[in-house]
Amino acid sequence: MITEHEGPGPLVILANFVSPLAVDLLEESVLRQWAQQAPRKLWLTRPGDVVITPVPFSDAFCRYVFHRTGIPDGSVTVITVPDTPHVPMAEALAVHGLLDPLRALARERPGARLLPTAFDEASVGLAADLRIPVVPYEMGLPHPGVLGTVADLNTKSGFRAVADRLGLRLPHGMVCTGAELDSVTKEMLAGHEQVVMKPNRSAGGHGLRFVTRGEGSAHPVPAPGSRWVVEAYVDHTMAISAQGDVIAGRAQVTYDGEMRMNGGSFAGYRSPLDDLPGPAREELADWTLALGCELAAEGYRGPFSLDAVTTRDGTLYALECNVRRTATTTAHSMVSRLSSTGRAAPAWSTGTVTSTVPLAFDAAVARLTEADLDFQPGDTEGVLLYADRPADSINWRYAALAADRARLTELEARLVAAFGAAPPRPADGGIRAR
Repeated sequence: MITEHEGPGPLVILANFVSPLAVDLLEESVLRQWAQQAPRKLWLTRPGDVVITPVPFSDAFCRYVFHRTGIPDGSVTVITVPDTPHVPMAEALAVHGLLDPLRALARERPGARLLPTAFDEASVGLAADLRIPVVPYEMGLPHPGVLGTVADLNTKSGFRAVADRLGLRLPHGMVCTGAELDSVTKEMLAGHEQVVMKPNRSAGGHGLRFVTRGEGSAHPVPAPGSRWVVEAYVDHTMAISAQGDVIAGRAQVTYDGEMRMNGGSFAGYRSPLDDLPGPAREELADWTLALGCELAAEGYRGPFSLDAVTTRDGTLYALECNVRRTATTTAHSMVSRLSSTGRAAPAWSTGTVTSTVPLAFDAAVARLTEADLDFQPGDTEGVLLYADRPADSINWRYAALAADRARLTELEARLVAAFGAAPPRPADGGIRAR
């Protein structure tokens, strides 16, 4: 059993990628892009669950997931919420007349609990309306102050303030308004060869700007009242993260790994972090626990992550935290669920593989089968199509699991060969949000 399934009642899984927690709701294009990841939530389901999604799931993908998880076809209810610009997904249900049907589904499911992707005000309001608790709150719903803490720590400035108080090592940086951004950037460049301009509330690498000393200021002019953080770029060898969990007031580190980066954006993950020197890995775990204890003291319950980079000499620098379910949370749960041990496989990864031609979903699965990579129930290694057919039918999200790092690397190489194209070479900018 994975942690999401602890407890007897069914889950109402809210794939609320459209949330003000990560970016401003006016950022419509990036929110639509993130919403395409919603099908991965199907890996969390069991019979009787309800999934609320911003995009429909294909029949082929549903059959694929249900076969591998052992769920009878038709035993999970899927509610698709049409695109609703500038409205949090949890509130968009009412806009489209879907709230009453959802209330009826909740009443039919004694012990039902809400599992949101983003822990925002709208999702807590929805849980209150449905009269069901939010996972994993023991008393049902958090006290109001928790939402403020979560919202603040999902900003760059909020994280820096808490990290500084906890003694985490940070890149040199300054917080400023949009009106001050140019002058602060120039001041930072006087002491650093390269800096990163970060919108205060951003994720997925959205809005990050890398500026090198001597370059012209070609970036768009931000709103004067917007908030930014300008940080010194850290020349590093790895971008890493640790995932933590706060349950019943106690923090723990659940897994760690290396983040695969592409131009400053998260492009995949590889776990565990075996090739990081022991002292650095211990420091990352200590920092993660410290952050988790801070969250626990504020009344937060649930997952969070801490992102960092490591330099050539093994020095860690903390970059940001994500107090929500992230791009690795569901993947870890999926791998744990499908592993014969009930725990995550010894080595696992996520990424994107590129096909030379557009493929239907079943045709992509056939590529895996022909290459003897297709993960089936009872297997201990293999590759899974982690999400539904991509919009371009070419760039396929996958997860791979194996007995060790060497075997995992072999599986991924065979996967690239099976789809017939090497993925674009990452340009690692060292900053990542998800």
